[in-house]
Amino acid sequence: MNGYLDAYATVALLLLVGVLIIGGAYTANRLLRPSRPSAAEGKLDTYECGLDPVEGGWAQMQIRYYVYAYLYVLFAVEAVFLFPWAVVYVEAGLAVVVEMAVFVAVLALGLLYAWRKNALRWL
Repeated sequence: MNGYLDAYATVALLLLVGVLIIGGAYTANRLLRPSRPSAAEGKLDTYECGLDPVEGGWAQMQIRYYVYAYLYVLFAVEAVFLFPWAVVYVEAGLAVVVEMAVFVAVLALGLLYAWRKNALRWL
């Protein structure tokens, strides 16, 4: 039972050290900062690219950017499924190889469809 509690003591000690380091950083920040920071003209104004903020935040986005994002996510998910499969390819049976070929074929058909519809052209 003593060895069991020792593992928790190590975790508690690491948590205590982490809290002390963070607390020390906050204390040092409070002691070293200026007591009255300067309130320069325009310091609290909203800043974006040097332009004055204007009323209304409506901005139109073209739908093709969402298509690019969707296609990126689609092929990123494909990569997530392909890498582990490639690692165990030698040990996999024929059924697993056929399943992965069907998976890649469906994704290739989707890519071909997007290409035919000119969804991949960046204007």
